[in-house]
Amino acid sequence: MALTAAPVKSVIALLTPIGLSEDLRRRRARLILGRVRLVATVFAVLTLLWIPLDLAIFKTTMALYLAALRVLASVAFVMLALSFRRTDSSHAATLSLVWLLAIPTLFFLISHPLLAQFPLLSPEQQVVAAGYAFLPFVMVAGLAMFPISALEGALLGLAPLLAYLLTGLMSSQLLPFASHLGAQWLLLLLTVVATLAGMSQLSFLARLVDEGAFDPVTATYSRRIGEILLAQSFITAQRVEAPLAVALVRIEDLAALAEQYGPDEGDGAVGTVALALRQVLRRGDLLIRWDDSVFLAMMPNSGGPGASGAMERMCAAGLGPRPDGRPLMVTVGTAERRADQADSWEDLVARANGRRAGDGQAVPAAC
Repeated sequence: MALTAAPVKSVIALLTPIGLSEDLRRRRARLILGRVRLVATVFAVLTLLWIPLDLAIFKTTMALYLAALRVLASVAFVMLALSFRRTDSSHAATLSLVWLLAIPTLFFLISHPLLAQFPLLSPEQQVVAAGYAFLPFVMVAGLAMFPISALEGALLGLAPLLAYLLTGLMSSQLLPFASHLGAQWLLLLLTVVATLAGMSQLSFLARLVDEGAFDPVTATYSRRIGEILLAQSFITAQRVEAPLAVALVRIEDLAALAEQYGPDEGDGAVGTVALALRQVLRRGDLLIRWDDSVFLAMMPNSGGPGASGAMERMCAAGLGPRPDGRPLMVTVGTAERRADQADSWEDLVARANGRRAGDGQAVPAAC
């Protein structure tokens, strides 16, 4: 079911961040925050390095105004580079992107009218002023660095677009008005292209996360994602004092079976056990491939008897024969958070594994 809905979810995730999975949110947030810090650091340095050029090209009064503005912008970039260092939340990632665009937008809105007040007589002054005029293009092009959705690209690109439009309406543009309108259209096209590039990054990142999230043989959750889901479920169960049961199911002699009859037979045995587990688990239960030969079934709001009953039904139905004619066997161990007084999800899994191995707490069930 998860794989059937995946294409629809992928399309939704490209249009809006609402459709992103929790694991994808965290990975994307870490990627965005890392790139924001890098860009902010580079801009903090480059912004200051431009000051000598302003002093050499423009009159002293205007150059000093611009220098003061650049120092403030550089300080803001440094503050951004030092922020959000101990978080991977989507909110922090979005806020950092807004901040990254807000600093040059404000710089543009202040510096652009300032430059328009002074006559630009020499070619050198006109060339440097053009660099200020095209600052929104640099800002919009920078969006291509980040894995963003279509909605985020549209909203983030709106500020540079409106800032550029505002300078034209206020007749403070550095370019002739006709050229300004043409540049406005070009800026809009660049926003679309940068957003598409960001969506492409997001799609690629989502594909990488999905490939690591599901076991390719059984389409069950991988252990990496399973541990995240189990940790979240355990915390939720603790908070509301709800039961949470797990079952560890190990396929016996799987390595020997694959070695003797080939990897296809080994994968077939794994698939058979996964199918048998799905048939006895409820809709809200999760099945995780914990190891090559081990599955972990997580059953929220289920007590120990419910988990044991599900495993007994699987054993009663049987798993079918191995290639040598002998029955396919598994050992099963179950544990429940409240009944076993587990302090953490690791403790809960360890108790289930102990019962599966027969450490004296219970007799392992085999089928």
